Parts: sequence; structure tokens; C-alpha cells
Amino acid sequence: MKVVLLQDVKGAGKKDELVNVADGYARNYLIPRGLAKPATAEALNTVKLKAEAKERHKAQELEAAQRTASELAGKTFVIKAKGGGGERLFGSVTAKEVAEAIQAETGIEVDKRKIALEKDIKSYGTYEAAVKLHPGVTAGVYVLVTE
Repeated sequence: MKVVLLQDVKGAGKKDELVNVADGYARNYLIPRGLAKPATAEALNTVKLKAEAKERHKAQELEAAQRTASELAGKTFVIKAKGGGGERLFGSVTAKEVAEAIQAETGIEVDKRKIALEKDIKSYGTYEAAVKLHPGVTAGVYVLVTE
């Protein structure tokens, strides 16, 4: 019997999938518990529309990430830090500080976990960082650490 799953069912499939299961399993377990509904034309159409909406949403997210990447690519963000003698910093510059500098300068909010620093920033100078905006979309930025 073909059914459309309303929730994830271990061993059967994921939510909004069309699966073929045994008649008894569908009639006695899945349908009474609200885990699935019979695969009628209306149910199939609903699944198709949800899948199309999901694809459209993914495409919009990818396009927004690409626009943001083009805005950020190659920009230099200045971070002021205190340091001791010999060009060394007290502590280090973290991804959180880089994210704050990006937001302050461009207004683009970036999660600190999405910023990959080449190496720990423990002295003054210019460093390269990668901002991962979406799977497959990365923007390269520069971080200038000054006194």
C-alpha cells in the first residue's frame, strides 16, 4: 500500500515521502497513529507542492548567500587590539571579534562559527579569513590587526 508519511518513521522513511509499505502495517499502525495517510491524488499533490516550495526556498537562500559573498569578497576589516612589546597581542583576536567587525562595517550579520581563520591571530598584521555563508559559498576577507 502506498502512503504519504506525516512524520519521520524509523525503518519506513522521512516526513513527506511517498513510500510503499505492507497493507497491515499501514492500516493497523501508521494511519491510526497519525504517522501516515493514504496516497490519494490530493495527498500526492500536497507533497509535490511542498517539495517545489522547498526547492524554491533553497534557491533563494543560495542566491542571497552569493550576493552577500560578492559584497564581502576581498574586503579588509580593521580590528584594534592591545599588545605588548615585540608586536605581540595580549591574548588573541577571535572569530567573534571578526564577526563583530564585519557587522559594524557592513551591517551583515555573520555567525562566528562560520568564520575560519587561517591561524590564531596573536600579533599585529594582516590575516586572511574565510566566511562560510552557505554550503559551497565562501567569501575570502582580510583582517588587519592594529594597535
